[in-house]
Amino acid sequence: MISVLIVDDQDLVRIGLRTLIDSEDDLICAGEAADGLAAVAAAREHRPDVVLMDVRMAGVDGLEATRRITADPELAATRVIVLTTFEIDEYVFSALRAGASGFLLKDTKPVDLLRAIRLVAAGDALLAPSATRQLVREFVSMQPRARRPHPQLHTLTEREREVLGLVAEGLNNEEIAERLVVSPATARTHVSRAMVKLGARDRAQLVVFAYQSGLAD
Repeated sequence: MISVLIVDDQDLVRIGLRTLIDSEDDLICAGEAADGLAAVAAAREHRPDVVLMDVRMAGVDGLEATRRITADPELAATRVIVLTTFEIDEYVFSALRAGASGFLLKDTKPVDLLRAIRLVAAGDALLAPSATRQLVREFVSMQPRARRPHPQLHTLTEREREVLGLVAEGLNNEEIAERLVVSPATARTHVSRAMVKLGARDRAQLVVFAYQSGLAD
């Protein structure tokens, strides 16, 4: 079972998400929270696999809550999906930098939301790669100083740098393998090594590092 913590300041949104999650045999709602402070407390209490995190909330917002959750060693296995809109590009980028595993637009179809939860719980590819690339690209272009090569970038092999760029395009391991004409296991190994060398929590942070280091446009 994949446990999911729902964080949103609107009652109707939480009810809708809970109903959707509870309708699935492999998902279970671990709890709800209406603000960031309560979200952090609930995450520490229930240790959910995935947190669906709203951004704009009174008091401690979703961005700060995400940072606190991903920084907690006891919640290393918990993944955060930020729920957002296109109007808050800078929050999305900051959330990814804070350790969120990706984000979804609030008008995402239910089937895509369920798929996203399962993907993130499995540690798979970044969510909504095309939207991610667009938002991160726009934010980086607005703030050129954000483009600073990762201090450990030099430790990557040429192939690992190439793989990092492909991860930033939103490709999964199978797609990377096809592009490079290698086996999926080899692609997975390159991705894993890049994550270890760069100290990335997951593939979402690899995307951020790729953009900051100029390996993706």
